[in-house]
Amino acid sequence: MSQLEKIYGVHSVEALLRHHPKRVKQIWLAEGRNDPRVQVLLALAADARVAVGQCERREMDAWVEGGVHQGVVADVSPSQVWGEAMLDELLDRTEGAPLLLVLDGVTDPHNLGACLRTADAAGALAVIVPKDKSATLNATVRKVACGAAEVIPLVAVTNLARSLEKLQQRGLWVVGTAGEAEMELYEHDLTGPTVLIMGAEGKGMRRLTREHCDYLVKLPMAGSVSSLNVSVATGVCLFEALRQRKAGGKK
Repeated sequence: MSQLEKIYGVHSVEALLRHHPKRVKQIWLAEGRNDPRVQVLLALAADARVAVGQCERREMDAWVEGGVHQGVVADVSPSQVWGEAMLDELLDRTEGAPLLLVLDGVTDPHNLGACLRTADAAGALAVIVPKDKSATLNATVRKVACGAAEVIPLVAVTNLARSLEKLQQRGLWVVGTAGEAEMELYEHDLTGPTVLIMGAEGKGMRRLTREHCDYLVKLPMAGSVSSLNVSVATGVCLFEALRQRKAGGKK
């Protein structure tokens, strides 16, 4: 059997039980935890025939190495990161204008987890990352994502520029974010088939990624800071796309 991973936190474990119960091999609860949220987990575990055990909180603390486990830890089969073929499958069966999020070199697992959560909430079809120099799924990402990591596909591609070209050939418009862009986010129409690219923490998009963008947009900054955390900026951009799509245009 492949090496098991430890996933922790109520939301993450519940999402796995609901969406991928076969991946869950064992659930551990902290001694004395017996509240309504745990009862939901116990019912889901019973339906999936997953064993449930108890252990001391200090043992859980050692398992998660500083993470906030909320008294709930699960042993699960290894995380699933999808390959590029998954994109074609998703697009083939998607009706309407797809919205894809690209994270170009985001390395902080907390930012990746937050972006996955926001992407799912905003209705994005998938999150795309380069295989190299990028955060990938781990327990921290899943905890921050609050279950979204089990729902929205994370697709790792070998050559991001080539993947963007393929998406453009399928009729998607590639929109990159850059502080020096002339057009503001709210001026651009995001209702069509869109690939939204967010750059790495501090560095922004790589040169080759920028060259493959059809448009560049920026967030208007009214204060003294020059940029936002990538997960915050991602939320602003994705929910502007969602707002426009619900309103039928940028307006």
